[in-house]
Amino acid sequence: MVLLALAVAVPLLLLRAPETSAHYYEMMGTCRMVCDPYTPKPGGATAMEVIQNVNGVAPLPPMAQGSRGEPGRPGKPGTRGQTGEPGPPGPRGPPGQRGGGRLAFPAVSGPAGPENGEADGANSSANGFRIAFYVGLKNPHEGYEVLKFDDVITNLGNHYDASTGKFTCHVSGIYFFTYHVLMRGGDGTSMWADLCKNGQVRASAIAQDADQNYDYASNSAVLHLDSGDEIYVKLDGGKAHGGNNNKYSTFSGFILYPD
Repeated sequence: MVLLALAVAVPLLLLRAPETSAHYYEMMGTCRMVCDPYTPKPGGATAMEVIQNVNGVAPLPPMAQGSRGEPGRPGKPGTRGQTGEPGPPGPRGPPGQRGGGRLAFPAVSGPAGPENGEADGANSSANGFRIAFYVGLKNPHEGYEVLKFDDVITNLGNHYDASTGKFTCHVSGIYFFTYHVLMRGGDGTSMWADLCKNGQVRASAIAQDADQNYDYASNSAVLHLDSGDEIYVKLDGGKAHGGNNNKYSTFSGFILYPD
């Protein structure tokens, strides 16, 4: 009887064991598929490896590091930053070289001279802008006439003509003129002397005979002249004293700034 009972029980146990094991392994496989990506065990297979093994796919080889790629294009420049504060002043520079002590004007070419080489009073590279004159009156004058200062002391540029008593401009610019005329008194009259430009009065002076004494008529002016303008001193009544070589009466002028 014992043998008969064993013969019946053993086959029944064997038939129930595969069903229990199958349920166990089915649960374990599900757990591995869900849990392996988060909590892998050392030496264990991941869920992807299990799926590949089940489907008969060979596992992928480990990913190898490739070569470095080319650098990308540079980006656009950023916005301009704010201007910084100015720096401290620099050190003082060394003193400059000492000048030649002569006033220099810009070089301006004058009109062409005559072929024979004679100076005609025009500006040239030889005299540059050295234009000045200083003349005195030797002979007495009276009435209403141009004073012909015939004692020429200085005439740079030859722009003053002693035969006419007139200064003729050849270089346009700003000029300074001054004159001093001694009145010949003794008859109780007065004398007027005018500085004229092309016939128009630009400065006037008067000398009066008081107690039969001599008196001066003096004035000065700064004028702009164009080429061809004439400057001279003209009596407007009265008598002017000559003085031989004593230069009681004088007339002078020079250029300040050329155009």
